[in-house]
Amino acid sequence: QGEVHSIRQMVEAIIVEYGIDRRRVYITGLSAGGAMANAALCAYPDIFAGGAIIAGLPFAAATTVPEAFDRMRGHGIPDVESLRSRLSGASPHAGPWPTISVWHGTNDRTVAEANAKAIIAQWSGVHGVPSNPSSVETVDGHKRLAWRDRSGRDAIELYLIEGMGHGTPLKVAAGYGHTAPYMLDVGISSTLHIARSWGLTPLSRRQPEKAGSVNPAPPHQAAHRSQWDRRADIQAVIERALRSAGLMR
Repeated sequence: QGEVHSIRQMVEAIIVEYGIDRRRVYITGLSAGGAMANAALCAYPDIFAGGAIIAGLPFAAATTVPEAFDRMRGHGIPDVESLRSRLSGASPHAGPWPTISVWHGTNDRTVAEANAKAIIAQWSGVHGVPSNPSSVETVDGHKRLAWRDRSGRDAIELYLIEGMGHGTPLKVAAGYGHTAPYMLDVGISSTLHIARSWGLTPLSRRQPEKAGSVNPAPPHQAAHRSQWDRRADIQAVIERALRSAGLMR
C-alpha cells in the first residue's frame, strides 16, 4: 500500500512497456531514498534481484516523524530480532532473497552508522549468513565487508567510507560523476561498484578534466550551488517540509 505500492506499480509499468528482464530489476537510494529502497526490497523481495542502500535506515524502524529523527541519530533502533521480524512480516515471500549492498560514511552526522549495521543484521536472517563477515578487504582505499550465503555468493555487503559525511561516494578523477550537494568525491564510486556487482557494467564515463583546466559553472548552476550551500542542513529541510504540510509543529 501507499508509496511502496506506487513504486511497485511504476516498476511493473516500465517492465511491461519496455520489455525489461524481470530477473534484472534493482533498486537503490540515498538517505530517505535509501530507507525507501529498503522498504521496497522488504515489501516486494520477489520483484528485485538486488538493492543498494546508501546512508539509509532499517525497514520499519520508525512509525512517526520524531522516531525517524531518533533513528537517524542512532537512538532507539529496534533489536535484531524485532528488525528481522518486521522484514519477514512485510511479505509472504519465501525466497530467493535480493542481494543487499549497504554504503555508509564513517563521518556521517545526519544518519548514524549504527543504521548501516542494523540493516545488515535485519537482512542476515533471511539470507542465513553468519553474524561475522565472511571476508574483509580494502577497495579503493575503503573497507568492504561481505557475508556469503550457503551458495557461496556475497548476499550482503557493507562499504564503510572512511571520513565521508552524508552523501553518495564518487570517484571524480576516474570520470565517474562530479561533485554536488550530497555527491562527495572520496575516491570510490558507489555507482560503479554497485552496477558491477549487478552485472550492469561497462558504464560510460565522463572524461576527467585535464589537470589545471578551469571550467566555471554556468550562472544557473552557480546559483543552484549557492542555494544548496545555504540550505545544506538536511534535517532543517525535512522539518520545514513537514511543517508546511502540517505534519509537524
